[in-house]
Amino acid sequence: MTRSAAGSDSYDMVISIINYRTGDMTLACVQSVLAQIVDVNAHVVVVDNASGDGSADQIAAWIDAQPETTPVSLIRSRENSGFSGGHNQAFSAYEAELYFVLNSDALLRENCIFELLKQTRMQPETGLFAPRLEGDDGCVQTSCFRMPTPVSELIRAAQTGVVTRALKRHDQPLDMPPVAADIGWASFAAIVIRREVIAAIGPMDEGFFLYFEDTDYCLSAARAGWFIAYVDGARVVHFRGGSAPVKKLGAAGKRLPAYYYASRTRLFYKAYGRGGLIAANLLWHLGRGIAAARILVGGRYPRAVAHEARDVWTNFRAPLGDRMGGPRA
Repeated sequence: MTRSAAGSDSYDMVISIINYRTGDMTLACVQSVLAQIVDVNAHVVVVDNASGDGSADQIAAWIDAQPETTPVSLIRSRENSGFSGGHNQAFSAYEAELYFVLNSDALLRENCIFELLKQTRMQPETGLFAPRLEGDDGCVQTSCFRMPTPVSELIRAAQTGVVTRALKRHDQPLDMPPVAADIGWASFAAIVIRREVIAAIGPMDEGFFLYFEDTDYCLSAARAGWFIAYVDGARVVHFRGGSAPVKKLGAAGKRLPAYYYASRTRLFYKAYGRGGLIAANLLWHLGRGIAAARILVGGRYPRAVAHEARDVWTNFRAPLGDRMGGPRA
């Protein structure tokens, strides 16, 4: 660990940022945070997930060039431990009342941390606080959602307006800003988690390598009686896709990584059991059938992601198995 010994202090807030081959972007994120914690008992922890591209050394050199009192440190993970594993290392290394999980492809707008801290004091019954995510043009991003269900997989696959409208209460994306009672989960591109939540339900499940770990954690928190708040006044610029490839691949219709589907399988199995997982997959296939039927009425057939009909069955026999999804045909 660079600069500071683990567990040597307790903070009001620890800001956890994972670096994986995004050195310049990570440092920009760190600097946007440091500018807002000058008068806050807070510490920034960068966890390098075994990048192997020199970016960890780049970050370490930058930290070493800062004044000794700069509240930032680097943890070098011995392996790529994924999203959950990386942030869990920060959780265990430093004690804090609040943990701010933040993507490296994000920048804080002015007063973001002030607004988040204010809301944590005003809402003691709330366990997680989701800031407003927006593009660099200021346009708000959808970052709060209903909990996924097998029926939401039908909606996702059908990509058909009449289906979405008929099953609106199962459609995941929420209008922004969302109604608090409707929030099932919020994006962990930026999220504040109370220490008490982690103490109650444990760290994030490292059986998720990447994707769906935020959904799973919000579900566990809800089952333990914790609520999620959306903080519209705390603004975070999120450069989508800057630290992971799935959104770009999906937009291009290209095959998604096996770990994405392994995480999807794990989530549905944990949330609804094997029966729920089967239902989610079968309803996905029904949705694709509905999408194809649009051709019969002169509509356009929405393009599916390559190989998804096969890939939704990833890890079906062992839903809690290989988090990377195993070999692919």
